[in-house]
Amino acid sequence: MDSAERRGFIQDKLEIKFLILYIADRLIQPVPYDVILDLAMCDSGVGYFDFSECLTDLTQTEHLSLSADGLYAITGKGRRNSQICESSLPYSVRLRCDQNVADCNRKLRRKSQVRSSCQKREDGVYSVRLALDDDMGSVLDLGLTVPREDMAKALAARFQKAPERLYSRIMDVLLDDGQGEKSEK
Repeated sequence: MDSAERRGFIQDKLEIKFLILYIADRLIQPVPYDVILDLAMCDSGVGYFDFSECLTDLTQTEHLSLSADGLYAITGKGRRNSQICESSLPYSVRLRCDQNVADCNRKLRRKSQVRSSCQKREDGVYSVRLALDDDMGSVLDLGLTVPREDMAKALAARFQKAPERLYSRIMDVLLDDGQGEKSEK
């Protein structure tokens, strides 16, 4: 689709670059290609091929960095240019971006606060590590040993879905005085 066929507020590749920098400047951590793509598709004027070309250009000009594991992050140069050029983006596009980036940042924060892993030990059993953090630090760090890989993976997956529930149940069990009442200390 060439710029004459565009129907969104974003009209050319320069504006797509401004949009990408605007997004990258507001993300709380480096993200893969598909996350930036999803966020940039907030305007119908952004096409996939133009987006890909602009992202590559921004990486080559060192406005964005690309890590060995495929994560994009804004550089100091990109941040400076983003702040200078952000007013060039239509207000409605910025509002939509801000909402989408806020949702993305919540998911990224959640992902970094809830972690689980499984590892086979030399003795043939599996270690499962479950960790939950909040903004102040570690809330739960639990290591378990299970006999089978499928059990280890199931525990890790269930923890990812509802870590607060596990934390609450552990606290209930530990605070129960054995008489069906919680101790009050």
